[in-house]
Amino acid sequence: MSMSKRGVTAMPSAREVLENLRKKANPANLEGMKRFGISTDRRLGSSMPLLREEAKMLGRSHALAIELWATGMAEAKILASMVEEPDEVGVPQMEEWVNGFDSWDICDQVCMNLFRKTPRAVGKIPEWSMSGEVFVKRASFALIACLATHSNENDEYFLGMFPLIKAGAVDDRNYVKKAVSWALRSIGKRNENLNEAAINLAEEIRELDTKAARWIGSDVLRELKGEPVKKRIGTYTA
Repeated sequence: MSMSKRGVTAMPSAREVLENLRKKANPANLEGMKRFGISTDRRLGSSMPLLREEAKMLGRSHALAIELWATGMAEAKILASMVEEPDEVGVPQMEEWVNGFDSWDICDQVCMNLFRKTPRAVGKIPEWSMSGEVFVKRASFALIACLATHSNENDEYFLGMFPLIKAGAVDDRNYVKKAVSWALRSIGKRNENLNEAAINLAEEIRELDTKAARWIGSDVLRELKGEPVKKRIGTYTA
C-alpha cells in the first residue's frame, strides 16, 4: 500500500493486490482444487484463509471490487466479493457478476460474502432458478442455502422457497442438483418446524421420476433425519 499526500494509507490497485497474492500463492494447490471440481483457469492457487486475511487488511471498497472483478482472475473475483460494499451493488453489476461465474467456488463465495447481504440479489432468486446457465441457476439455490444459514427471516419466508426447490430438483446437472440439496438441507436445519417441512418435501422430491430428484431426496433425508441435526434442533431422543 502507498501513502497519500495526507499521510493516509491509500487503497492499492487491483494490479498491486494480485501481485501480492501471486507472491503468497501456492501453485501446488491447483492440483488439489481440480480434484474438487474447481476450475483452475486463471487461478493462482491462493487458499481461502489467505484471501480472507487479504480482505481484512484491505477493508471495503466498491472501486477496488470492480477493478478486481474486471481482471478475470478467480482469486480476484472471490476477493472482490469480500471487499465490495453491499449497498453499492446495483442490478447491472449483479447480473454481470452472476454471468461471470465459471466455477462453483466463485459462485458460492460471491453468494456467501456479498449477494446474501444485497436485497436486489435476493430478489433475483426466482429468476435465476429458471436460468439455463448452470452457475446462474446454482447461484439461486446457493443464495437460499446462505440465507437459511445466516439470515433472521421467518419460517414462511423459507417455506415460500419450496416451489423453486422442487422445480429445481429435476435438473440433473451436478452443480445444480448439489446446490438444490444444499438449499433444502440448510432450511431443514433451522428449527423443528422447518425440519419437518423439509423432510416432507424431500420425500416428495424423491418420488419424482428423475435420477437427480431421487438423489436429492435421499441426500436431504439422510442428513435431516440424522442424529446430529436432531440434536441441533432439539428433537433427538435416544
